[in-house]
Amino acid sequence: MEDDPVLGEIITDYLNGYYSVDHAYDSQEAQEMLDTTKYDLLIFDVNVPGISGIELIRELRSFNDTTPAIIITAYDDTEHLRKSFDAGAHDYIKKPFELEELRLRIDKSKVLFHIEQEEKMTLGEDLMYYPSRRMVRKNGKEILLKPKEHEILSYFVAHPHRLISTEELVQNIWEFDQLPSDATLRSYIRNLREIIGSEKIKTQRGAGYRYE
Repeated sequence: MEDDPVLGEIITDYLNGYYSVDHAYDSQEAQEMLDTTKYDLLIFDVNVPGISGIELIRELRSFNDTTPAIIITAYDDTEHLRKSFDAGAHDYIKKPFELEELRLRIDKSKVLFHIEQEEKMTLGEDLMYYPSRRMVRKNGKEILLKPKEHEILSYFVAHPHRLISTEELVQNIWEFDQLPSDATLRSYIRNLREIIGSEKIKTQRGAGYRYE
């Protein structure tokens, strides 16, 4: 949560190279995100529109939310440091700071709180695939895949730029006694194209599919 649009974009772009990150500009937007998404780590600036980052952590703790939280602030006094820790923050970083320092503090938090980094794959601009959650995030919206859609997409991603015959796809995803009809397979492919973009899955008529 950072209300400076330039700094917020810089931090978000940098951290997205290592983690999955959402950016809120103020406490109201952060609260709305927290209502719908479970996060592994929170990074809050102190001075933002609405309630401060410190007060937002205090409010979360009052609802028994124990998500680890790092406070970032331009304040240089021990009083704000004390308030941050009293509210429930576990770490504190002062502005200006190097982006690498923030990442090191995040990695330290991962070890301290046993946070496992979720596997994610970049499929395109504003398009991420999270295999462990069977989910695609497209333009900030989370889309849950059906089990077979997930298996097909995983197989495509594991074998890019290669012609995959219908027989190969079916044999590697379905059990022998549960083989799908051609119409069923086409339906799954059609749904995936609607989610990730039709240009990602090419059809070679009579031969199979190619994931680009």
